Amino acid sequence: MIRTEAVTVPEHVHGYPDVAFGGYVAGLLAGRCEAAEVRVDFRAKVPLEAPMSLRPTRSGGHTLTDADGALLAESTPAVLTIDPPPAPTWAEAKAVTDAAMVSRRITDCYGCGAACAPGRGLRLLTWDTPEHDLIIAAWTPDAGLADESGQLPPEVVWSALDCPGGWAAIRKQGMRMGGVTAALTATQLHPIYPDSPYISYAWPITHQGRKHTVGIALATPSGDPCALAEALWIAPKS
Repeated sequence: MIRTEAVTVPEHVHGYPDVAFGGYVAGLLAGRCEAAEVRVDFRAKVPLEAPMSLRPTRSGGHTLTDADGALLAESTPAVLTIDPPPAPTWAEAKAVTDAAMVSRRITDCYGCGAACAPGRGLRLLTWDTPEHDLIIAAWTPDAGLADESGQLPPEVVWSALDCPGGWAAIRKQGMRMGGVTAALTATQLHPIYPDSPYISYAWPITHQGRKHTVGIALATPSGDPCALAEALWIAPKS
């Protein structure tokens, strides 16, 4: 018997207004897969505070559907082939994040919004620097983001792999504001804990038309990777 699980995304977990945050949704699906590397494809906008259903598939993934049965997102086991560049130093990341507080528009995006209260958003403020072909951030997750195990759950880890990729496409590939995550393939290599420092960085891979492929990594201050992802972002139509 195939087990269907009812889920909702809380109202504060949004990127664009009234749309569930892509990385969080991807983590909900990926966290239920047994595969170590998972790809999540988005098929439609995922609503907030609305009943949805997660259902396992024969491929080892899951589908997310709305109350009418329309497909919103689906996950499948995958193979992640990216080779991340070396991580920047913690000092470099901290300097870039401090500059981002001044340079960037303040929003309430669940991933990169400085207007989010601690624990109600990641507050992961990536920005670029002329010293690297990277988007960089220093990040210390708030304790309110952890689950009962004391670690960050998959939906938070995958959230941390979302916005940095979008900013890499914007700042390094010229994608216009308003792009969306179409697919996110990721793996978590080690547990990620609140109140511990991490370096987030992202880099451009390929760009063709409206399609932007980027890599994302989350590493310890010593540069050891904890999570890796490849994302496909789609630029808004002209």
